Amino acid sequence: MAHVWLIVGLGNPGPRYAATRHNVGQLVVDELAARRSESFRAHKANARVVETWLRPGGTKLVLAKPNTFMNVSGGPVAGLVKFYGVEPENVVLVHDELDIPFDTIKLKTGGGHGGHNGVRDVAKALDSGDFARVRVGIGRPVGRQDPADWVLDPFGPAERKNLPILVGDAADAVEQLVDEGLLAAQQKHHAPRV
Repeated sequence: MAHVWLIVGLGNPGPRYAATRHNVGQLVVDELAARRSESFRAHKANARVVETWLRPGGTKLVLAKPNTFMNVSGGPVAGLVKFYGVEPENVVLVHDELDIPFDTIKLKTGGGHGGHNGVRDVAKALDSGDFARVRVGIGRPVGRQDPADWVLDPFGPAERKNLPILVGDAADAVEQLVDEGLLAAQQKHHAPRV
């Protein structure tokens, strides 16, 4: 049987947060679902999920968006890991990253949480940091704005113009990570854009 991969888009629930920088991970899993003409449905692990495939007859994907706020994402993720019998190495967290410039994607497996409370809570709940992360750059605020406020602001006009490309590229990165492995995905998506 094909492995199951759990792809989790981190973010905050509700319309107030839907278009904010902190929710870019959920935008990416929305894109992955849209590519497969699938809709999210409620799951008992306090999340919304889509069960689908990388390609017909291929690897099974569970796309998920926790119903909780970002900082307490671990409970739903741990519930989904248990329900689907997924190992941490077959979990991919897609999340915003302040320390990466906007319009840039970085992938890694394991390591620390880098101050990201959503990642911290998932690692604690899984008792492991050995999951892959697709980190979508949102950059740091210019001037004195508190980063905590910045991540909860909507994308600016210039960012919104490029956002569909960034989200599409991050969705491509998730698919390549599952299909070809971390190194191949890093080699493609860490390269400077032309």
